[in-house]
Amino acid sequence: MTDSLSIAPQEIPGHGLLTGRVAVVTAAAGTGIGSATARRMLAEGADVVVSDWHERRLEATRAELAGAHPEQRVGAVVCDVSSSEQVTALFAAAADQLGRIDIVVNNAGLGGEVPVVDMTDEQWDRVIDVTLNGTFRCTRAALNYFRRAGHGGVIVNNASVLGWRAQHGQAHYAAAKAGVMALTRCSAIEAAEFGVRINAVAPSIANHAFLAKVTSEELLSRLAAGEAFGRAAEPWEVAATIAMLASDYTTYLTGEVVSVSSQRA
Repeated sequence: MTDSLSIAPQEIPGHGLLTGRVAVVTAAAGTGIGSATARRMLAEGADVVVSDWHERRLEATRAELAGAHPEQRVGAVVCDVSSSEQVTALFAAAADQLGRIDIVVNNAGLGGEVPVVDMTDEQWDRVIDVTLNGTFRCTRAALNYFRRAGHGGVIVNNASVLGWRAQHGQAHYAAAKAGVMALTRCSAIEAAEFGVRINAVAPSIANHAFLAKVTSEELLSRLAAGEAFGRAAEPWEVAATIAMLASDYTTYLTGEVVSVSSQRA
């Protein structure tokens, strides 16, 4: 084990990769990958619209981000990605608030831990609807916007290594994330016509407060120990990869799923 890699680094400064762009990030309230992505977009020079279904947490996140980046614009739109109407309204409001949209990060997802033998229809349907169908709804709305706008853009989806791996109690989440991967590949081929690139990240495990609430400490420790560096990723490390995929460093990359992990399967 290399000591320097087993210790989580401090977040690196921005390098202006997204200066002049406008990004929309879903499920961006709180302490997870979404809010880390919004921070990284701002650090790289973009203006940002954050979205989430939880209005109070969303406003707190918006205020925090705006306070940390007073020179940039930070908007907020409440949206439940399980509603097509709210998703359509999100993109209309984001474009209205900041004038345009260049980057869309589909981060909304819902998990849980239950074996298939005990899983209810409602548990299955809810995870699929938020995680897979929500990504579809946002991708559809984003592509409609980009087709009308005519200036191209980038979509980055948040998948998971569980789209490749098997893990006990995660059949609904794994199926949804495998679907996000397939949606990424197929929609990317179609989006090229509009000058839009679509890629995805597939994190293995990232440290944040919400994950700790819904996952046992024993399981988190076991999963982290299985990683190459013997630790979970920090949310900003995933967010930095998302920013790279949104930037001009990846202009010939589309339809790909980048594993933010040493273990694809």
